[in-house]
Amino acid sequence: MNCQELCSRFDERLDVDAYAGIDASENGLQVGPADQDVERVAFAVDAAVETIEQAAAEGTDLLVVHHGLLWGGDGQVTDLRYRRLQRLFEAEMALYAVHLPLDGHQDLGNAAGVADVLDLGNRAPFGEIDGEYIGQRGRAREPFAVEGLRERLSSELDTSGEDVQVLEFGPAEIVDIGVVTGSGTDWIDEAAAKGVDALVTGEGKQQVYHRAREHGIHVFLAGHYATETFGVRALAGLAEEWGVETTFVDHPTGL
Repeated sequence: MNCQELCSRFDERLDVDAYAGIDASENGLQVGPADQDVERVAFAVDAAVETIEQAAAEGTDLLVVHHGLLWGGDGQVTDLRYRRLQRLFEAEMALYAVHLPLDGHQDLGNAAGVADVLDLGNRAPFGEIDGEYIGQRGRAREPFAVEGLRERLSSELDTSGEDVQVLEFGPAEIVDIGVVTGSGTDWIDEAAAKGVDALVTGEGKQQVYHRAREHGIHVFLAGHYATETFGVRALAGLAEEWGVETTFVDHPTGL
């Protein structure tokens, strides 16, 4: 398949244009000739030297990632960015990145993947940012206790052996759950306003402790990487349906 055709299909399916004014990531084809043929595509969470080199070793034509190399305001190609781009050029490999659209897509996104793990029903968009959404909210089929929800996340997500941290300030029975993957604690006020019992995200910030306590909400910190493998895996499934050979480059950070 032509590289641009494949990237355009991803753009359309994820409604990338809707996030153009709110996402710092330069979503879409970031590196590489748009007219090259693509037979094998690698998928990874991060565009790092390690993931690029592993993808290159597997004969990849295009690397699709959640965290790309080009972000708004970037102007110089030096140091780490230079080395990463150098690896792409050496491998004659293209790079496609998609950030917030892949967090919030209600079927293919990272939050939807975590909601699947928790078997949430009655789902709705959650994590609003300028009229778009980067998360998902739903209701547990049966109420979770804190330890039950922690165990579900620990067993189903690749946390690299790290514990799922919990700020335990909510009700004994957890039914209404909001999910914003990665670094999503900024949406705790929205969670409180919507009556959410627990917010599931990847990593925390110092201030969230007091906000969670004062709002009376549990916060589950399951790892940035661990909560953001779902979207790229879903895109790999799409690419396979379109007749493209795929591979997943797994490089957990434990964070």
